[in-house]
Amino acid sequence: MLAAFSITPIGTGESVGDQVATAVRVIRDSGITYRTGASFTEIEGEWDQVMGVIKAATDAVLTESDRCSIVLKADIRPGRTNTLNTEIESLERRLAE
Repeated sequence: MLAAFSITPIGTGESVGDQVATAVRVIRDSGITYRTGASFTEIEGEWDQVMGVIKAATDAVLTESDRCSIVLKADIRPGRTNTLNTEIESLERRLAE
C-alpha cells in the first residue's frame, strides 16, 4: 500500500511547523519507508502498518492541538513493493524519451 497524506492541526495559529515536525518525527521513528514533501508525506507498507503510522502521527499532533484534519489518498496494489521509488523511476524514463 502506498499512501499520501497530510495532517493539519487546527486552532494552533497560522504556523503549524512544530506540529508537522512532531508528526514527521513519529513517521521517521516508525521505520516505515517514507518521503516528505511540501504538502504531503508518502509512506509505503502493509495496510495495518501504514494505517497504524498515520494514526500514531495523528495522535502525536493531537497532543499539541485540540483538532486536526487529515487528507489521505491510498493506492493498494497487492504484491507490489517499492512503488514509492519505482513509480518515479518509471516517470523519469518516460520523460527521457
